[in-house]
Amino acid sequence: MNFNKKLENVKTYEAGKPIELVVREFGIEAKDIIKLASNENPYGCSKKVQNAVVDIVTNMAMYPDDSMTKLKTGLSKRFEVKDENIIIGSGSDQVIEFLMHAKANCNSKILINSVTFAMYEIYAKHVGAEIVRTSSQHHDLEEFYTLYKKEKPDVIFLCTPNNPTGDAIDTQDMFEFLEKIDKDTLVVVDGAYMEYCQAKDTRKKIEPKKILEKYENVIYLGTFSKAYGLGGMRVGYGIADSKIIKELYKLRPPFNVTTLSLEAASVALADEEFVNDSVSRNFKEMKRYVEMTKKENISIINSYTNFVTLCLKENQNSTKISKELLQRGMIVRDLSGYNMNAIRVTVGTTEQNTKFFELFLKLL
Repeated sequence: MNFNKKLENVKTYEAGKPIELVVREFGIEAKDIIKLASNENPYGCSKKVQNAVVDIVTNMAMYPDDSMTKLKTGLSKRFEVKDENIIIGSGSDQVIEFLMHAKANCNSKILINSVTFAMYEIYAKHVGAEIVRTSSQHHDLEEFYTLYKKEKPDVIFLCTPNNPTGDAIDTQDMFEFLEKIDKDTLVVVDGAYMEYCQAKDTRKKIEPKKILEKYENVIYLGTFSKAYGLGGMRVGYGIADSKIIKELYKLRPPFNVTTLSLEAASVALADEEFVNDSVSRNFKEMKRYVEMTKKENISIINSYTNFVTLCLKENQNSTKISKELLQRGMIVRDLSGYNMNAIRVTVGTTEQNTKFFELFLKLL
């Protein structure tokens, strides 16, 4: 059977290994497995969300509200934008998929960082677009601009904070860069971890409202999968000029977000206390990672997220260490696929982090 040739060079996205698979492969009980691979919120989600979902679970026969009014209203108030500037997706990666189909084709070039979220490349290849990468590991906006002038890409992705490294772009540098980009080039600012970033350093805070006020060619992406603890609900959003949003709506399937997910996201958005507490605990625990790496002389990338990237020494192998941790019930992310001898570790609870330190240091 013949398939679309555009898919020949597309690699399947490797999600973090699920606990259920580790149970089957290694015979470890689920209660003894710690997953620190997918940057989920280790504190779960808001109790208010749990109660709200229980209250509506009996009404599953009806299709969701396809206007998504409640969630859009909440996002509008939070970010001081209009409903017409918002699109909701089944995760922010669905919005990325819409963007690729709306703006790119087989004659397009997509400019991305050398190490960044894999779905940018995967969705670009779905439409046959060519990938242009920077050489630097962190977002070097001067290099981005040099490549922009040379390659003339249709779409530029800026992931801040960046996944999987955790570094972030200064707000002023971001806006100075956007000023130099022509209005027919789409710039995607992915702020999946912005709730963490802005709490750590306001100089790196990106506000969708300020983007809307200045740039008609820029879209901001956010998600409920990280700080809000709703990874299992799959809700993300894009905020942009209404002209961009209208084009994306032509690609959005009906009822693309479930009733439960919409209610959970709406309630989660309103519970700022839970998010603030999660973020505070995250950075308190992250200090322990910094102290551990300093003591053991291990390189750690300064992170503005809920994960840390540990860069190993030449005589240490990230793939081997990740596998040996896995066999002991500790799931982390091996970054060898990004040409990095490093592992990415979600900052967990105090107990989870203590267990990671114990296993990791024994293996080293």
